[in-house]
Amino acid sequence: MIGYLSQNYSLIHAFAPRSVGSTRRETLVRNRIFKMAPKLSDYIHDDEIIAMRGSLDRPISGLVMDSRRVVPGNLFFALPGLRTDGTSYIDEAVSRGAVAVITSRLSVSTPAKVTFIQVADPRAMLARVAQRYYRFPDRDMAVVGVTGTNGKTTITHLVRHFLNGDQKVGLLGTISYDLGTRSVPSFKTTPESVDIYGMLAQMRDAGCRQAVMEVSSHGIDQQRVLGLQFTAAVFTNLTRDHLDYHKTLDAYFEVKSRLFTGGTGSGPKIAIVNLDDPYGEKLAAVVPAGVKKVTYGESPAALVRAENITLGFKNTTFQLVWPGGALEVDSPFIGRYNVSNLLAAIATAWSLGRDPAVFLSRLTAFKGVPGRMERIEEGQGFNVLVDYAHTDDALRNALRMLRAVTPGRLLVVFGCGGNRDRAKRPLMVQAVQEFADHAYATADNPRSEALAQIFTDMKTGVTAPDKITWIEDRRRAISLALDDAKPGDSLLIAGKGHESYQEFADTVIPFDDRQVVRELIGIKALKP
Repeated sequence: MIGYLSQNYSLIHAFAPRSVGSTRRETLVRNRIFKMAPKLSDYIHDDEIIAMRGSLDRPISGLVMDSRRVVPGNLFFALPGLRTDGTSYIDEAVSRGAVAVITSRLSVSTPAKVTFIQVADPRAMLARVAQRYYRFPDRDMAVVGVTGTNGKTTITHLVRHFLNGDQKVGLLGTISYDLGTRSVPSFKTTPESVDIYGMLAQMRDAGCRQAVMEVSSHGIDQQRVLGLQFTAAVFTNLTRDHLDYHKTLDAYFEVKSRLFTGGTGSGPKIAIVNLDDPYGEKLAAVVPAGVKKVTYGESPAALVRAENITLGFKNTTFQLVWPGGALEVDSPFIGRYNVSNLLAAIATAWSLGRDPAVFLSRLTAFKGVPGRMERIEEGQGFNVLVDYAHTDDALRNALRMLRAVTPGRLLVVFGCGGNRDRAKRPLMVQAVQEFADHAYATADNPRSEALAQIFTDMKTGVTAPDKITWIEDRRRAISLALDDAKPGDSLLIAGKGHESYQEFADTVIPFDDRQVVRELIGIKALKP
């Protein structure tokens, strides 16, 4: 992915067509670079090939899975997809300069100048080749993978904060990719394998000795983390989400559990599991022998646990207990679910050999996670928080927490994404109506689905029609909610969190809930 992976431009130039005006010295330099180029035989083993046309003794300039990104000398992977098949783009890849193609089937005729290799599973092959091409960066670092429905982003940011006291720590997640010397915006929670290994290599070369990454169920199921050696794998929880893809909760759990049971081709050395979650209990029971198991939670059976919890609007206090001791924790996070997130991060850092008494002293310096219960303070007399909650469970947790600490009314702006699990829409409405005094249902990311259809699905969950207002325009919905809020109230704007855009059928427009709130509060303050 250009902008995320470092390109070897001199090598790419060596594969480019020779210009008529090239000097003898330029030609000699190109030839020397070309002779030093890696070859297909360096990364592909004979027993992985079903059939082949051409030679493995062919130099390449890099790996790519998007025909639009092909540059001269690339090895192109024609991957199967949910909507399109990569084999449809082989001709385009070759026309752009691909010198080799990995595919699940060979066509009748193939260009003689290109090596075609048929394999059983191009996605699995991409992961294996990428790991070899980037020289196994996961073996040079302690990689922590965090999976679960909710909490991944907060936990990965906390783990990085706890670990990077004396060393650089890389991060791959929903908000950004921190590569050691630079940070770039995220384009996918768990990137494709070629991007993962390429960015881990950049972290390694930048001096990172640890890396923390969010691992989505899609990333596991689509073999993006195949073969990746995780030092530690963390399980947060499992609630209804992505069932448009997985179909059932049991299937969803089976995919998540692969990260811990060796189903990704390489099991973790340490499994860190939430014992308060029913699926966490189920997972803890099947962690293989030989994997160190560390449990966390409020459960008395948890190895790392919280006791005597006191919840407030500005902070949370509890006693942390672990096998090495106990101490009082004053957390800047609010809500019981954030106790769980903090425990997960503490258990992870402790399992990697860090002392909680040392790294927790830096908790007050943690700046929070963008779009995760992010407070917007613009001088208004009520509380405004922006959060990424986009499942019924996440909404219920967020609203239950705010309900307990809000002296006035609890208002919420929320929506349901298009082209996603339709069955969770009424459940999200039910969660909102259970806790909020009034809700404004609006657009989230409609994508290519009609907002009218999304609203129709949502309305089947309505239990109190007078407590919900339907507003198609998200900015207008936020504006009305701000007008409605009074001193002592709390307004939660849920669903998009850190996102700075809104997706429609054929376009993406700039839209940041946090920026919109600040603009609207400023405009309203100017009114006489």
